[in-house]
Formats: sequence, structure tokens, C-alpha cells
Amino acid sequence: MKNILFIFLTFYTLGAFAQSSENDKKADYREDLRFGVKAGFNVSNVYDTEGEAFVADSKAGLALGGFISIPLNKYIGFQPELLLSQKGFTGNGKFLGTAYKFTRTTNHIDVPLLLQFKPARFLSILSGVQYSYITSSVDEFKTEFGTLENKSQFTNDDIQKNLFGLMIGVDFHIGKYFLLSGRAAWDVMNNRGNGDTKTPRYKNQWVQLTAGISF
Repeated sequence: MKNILFIFLTFYTLGAFAQSSENDKKADYREDLRFGVKAGFNVSNVYDTEGEAFVADSKAGLALGGFISIPLNKYIGFQPELLLSQKGFTGNGKFLGTAYKFTRTTNHIDVPLLLQFKPARFLSILSGVQYSYITSSVDEFKTEFGTLENKSQFTNDDIQKNLFGLMIGVDFHIGKYFLLSGRAAWDVMNNRGNGDTKTPRYKNQWVQLTAGISF
């Protein structure tokens, strides 16, 4: 009798949860103020490069942070975000006539300010601007000689730490709490500070995929 009661309660609980989940999928939360966290990864590269025989390839990095979704009405909203984000690239080229391989990983605090268009309860389309601050940079510089002076030259160049860019993206809302997000973004400022750096000039570009929870 106890086993039958346990099985009945189990199926009742699962049924109630399934019904609740189905109701969540049908409910419309576009006019609700929402807070959330998300985590995932970036795949970044550089463009508008200027350097001696410099060729760049993409690099993966982590992305995580939080956001606030502020409804202006049912279809329009504003979504500021705060993210810890890794970007960078791998590349090869020549420096003072010497071939090299170079990997740069930059750690950023990113602040996207995004306008939302919400055509359906499960979909948000976003676009806006992003401010980014480079908190640290790790460089791996290899030549056939591998001299410390060449690595120091790359590390100590005057690199721009405050960057601005553009971003577009989509959020797919799954039920009441979960979402999948995709972003594409690119900087409009290059990496050079006062313009006299010897490293290749470039601008960051990246795509970002994250999964998140909102409340």
C-alpha cells in the first residue's frame, strides 16, 4: 500500500511539474522586470589589422556575468549587462624581419547597453553599444630565437585599455527561468594608445554564446 501511495505521489508530482512547465512556456513575461546571470564562451579574432605580414586566427575564451531586463512596454525594453570576458587571437607575422608566432589573451570588463525588441514571448532581438575595459593581458611571443627583449617589447607597448564597440544578438527564452543567448560584436576603436605601438594594429571582433537563468 505504501509503495502504491509513493508511486501515485511521484506521478502526481511529475505531472504537476510538467503542467507548470507547460504553463510557463505559454505565459508571457515580456512586461516583467527580470534579473539574470549567464555563462558561456567567446570566439574572438581581430580585424582591420596593420602589421608586417601579420595574419590572425581566432581564439576561444570564457564569458560570464549578469543582466537586467527593463521593459518599456510589451515589445520594447532596455537591457544593460555586466560581463567578465576573455578575448584575444593567435597570429603570425614578422617583427624587425624575424618571423614570430604570437598569442594574446585579454581579460575585459564588458558593459553592453542593449535595446530589446520582443516580437514573441520566447524571443528578444537586441542591439546597442558596448564599453570594454582591459583589466589584464597575457602575451605568448615565440621566435626561432625566443629572446626576452622581443617579448618585453610586445608586452610594454602602449595598448588602448578603454574600448567602445557595437553589438547585436538574440535571446531565446525557455519557460520562465532559462534562456540561451547569442551575440556578435566588434570594436570601433583599435588597440593602439598614442599611435606609436610597434605591435600590429587591430580591432577586436567576437561571437558569444551563453546560457542563463533569469528571475
